[in-house]
Amino acid sequence: MSESNPATRKSGTAAGGNAEDEVVGLCRDLIRIDTSNYGDHSGPGERAAAEYLAEKLAEVGLEPQIFESHPGRASTVARIEGEDPSRPALLIHGHTDVVPANAEDWTHHPFSGEIADGCLWGRGAVDMKDMDAMTLAVVRERMRSGRKPPRDIVLAFLADEEAGGVYGARHLVDEHPDLFEGVTEAIGEVGGFSFTVNENLRLYLVETAQKGMHWMRLTVDGTAGHGSMTNNDNAITELCEAVGRLGRHTFPVRVTKTVRSFLDELSDALGTPLDPEDMDATLAKLGGIAKIIGATLRNTAAPTMLGAGYKVNVIPGQATAHVDGRFLPGYEEEFLADLDRVLGPRVKREDVHADKALETSFDGNLVDAMQTALRAEDPIARAVPYCLSGGTDAKSFDDLGIRCFGFAPLQLPPELDFAGMFHGVDERVPVDGLKFGVRVLDRFLDGS
Repeated sequence: MSESNPATRKSGTAAGGNAEDEVVGLCRDLIRIDTSNYGDHSGPGERAAAEYLAEKLAEVGLEPQIFESHPGRASTVARIEGEDPSRPALLIHGHTDVVPANAEDWTHHPFSGEIADGCLWGRGAVDMKDMDAMTLAVVRERMRSGRKPPRDIVLAFLADEEAGGVYGARHLVDEHPDLFEGVTEAIGEVGGFSFTVNENLRLYLVETAQKGMHWMRLTVDGTAGHGSMTNNDNAITELCEAVGRLGRHTFPVRVTKTVRSFLDELSDALGTPLDPEDMDATLAKLGGIAKIIGATLRNTAAPTMLGAGYKVNVIPGQATAHVDGRFLPGYEEEFLADLDRVLGPRVKREDVHADKALETSFDGNLVDAMQTALRAEDPIARAVPYCLSGGTDAKSFDDLGIRCFGFAPLQLPPELDFAGMFHGVDERVPVDGLKFGVRVLDRFLDGS
């Protein structure tokens, strides 16, 4: 692990201007830095992005530090002094790594930062270099104008979130917890985005819960032999049957506190009851956010990888599969028991990476500040809680007793498939959405 202050280097983004002027350029710069995370250190790493962010923070008088947990796997952290340092501090965190992208599949190159059709295109545009850029733009403007936030703010731009955060948030929490001294609350990704109900109401979904994870390797041992002979102990056959059962299995509906609150809020907004037991009818009313909400009504287990054998005429003695398992807050034991029942006794299950579920209540001064900031920029805004089907670096920060929310505000056009942008082809963010997010974040900091 190494720590350093940033080195000065050239950038295409102007040093002046307000946050709305800067945010698109900052986001473009970040998208153009390839930080693809393959989960095995084979990618370019996040060092270049960490240095870029550190330079931009240093330009306005902050003293950022870069923490490198493995060669190239770097995070940037800085602290901003607030008007009242005796108050508990606020953490704003974002990750700089992105999932890989195949350029041949994209309309615009995923690392070009192209602007077209009113959107900024590229890998990381919504996951989550948009929030990194919005945070950076707001901080730079406030520092230039001398506008202190009401309390201390810790900024953390992190490596490795897309592979569980081991070399980013987890490393900092375990090895440098002093960086987060006094922090009691945090905001991060996948929250604060809009869902247009009608011309008089836009809901903004604030993440107050997220599912836990069990990324698993499944293994079946069998009897190796010649492919031409009958073999009733074929590891591939046994594993494929088990994976098929799991892939088709429907876990029972389990309505958590957060999901119940969301459905109640949406039911009130639509003026019609929503029954989580009637999945088809409920999801049909959710439009573009059906993918996001549907996965939070149940535990899930998605087979994602298969591996076995080395020659067509050889029956292998072992077959493996990988599964992305996600469980709702309070339902981990039930999830694992269901898994073992569906897979059967021949399948050995082991975790590749596991982490807890999170859930907090939708109340308090921070939530009030979100609601106030959103309504100031969008008079028909209404903030509502929701559960994220995936996971974020909040899982690591929760270990420090920090209460975490997903709040990266974006006003979205109703026709945009926002859920499909995450890890999808042609990921993009509306330019107007970025500028809206900057205005909301700035107001939010004043009220936080």
